[in-house]
Amino acid sequence: MAEQDNTPVFQIQRIYLKDLSLEQPNSPQILLEQEQPQVDVNLSLEAQPVVDGIYEVSVTATVHTKIQDRTVFLVEAKQAGIFEIRNIPDEQMNPIIGIACPQIVYPYLRAIVADAITRAGFPPVHLAEVNFQAMFEAQQAQAAQANGSGIITSA
Repeated sequence: MAEQDNTPVFQIQRIYLKDLSLEQPNSPQILLEQEQPQVDVNLSLEAQPVVDGIYEVSVTATVHTKIQDRTVFLVEAKQAGIFEIRNIPDEQMNPIIGIACPQIVYPYLRAIVADAITRAGFPPVHLAEVNFQAMFEAQQAQAAQANGSGIITSA
């Protein structure tokens, strides 16, 4: 039985929508504009331990659509997952939390963002696929330059 205690565990406990906000501050006047809007999309990733062996990983998308300097709509959505991660070697924890978990959560976020924008009366904005491995490796390289090592420490 003691051998089972060291078995690596990676399980999804729950995927959920943590936050969703939609603003149309210049409606209805801006809806009559014929000009093509500019769409700006930003993504961010957060990870934090909940209790021993349980982590929350969330991906946030902010979609800001403007015509000139006026906002057409602004959507911010945060999709999260609770993951059980136990008995994983330390050197594999950051890649699991920074690559595997966001890859699981992100498709849900994409669907929520497209649906919210469509329900607001606009053509959907489909978020592009994201290579979380490339994003993680770029963050590791930045961290290595900043502090002289390739290891990101968690608080």
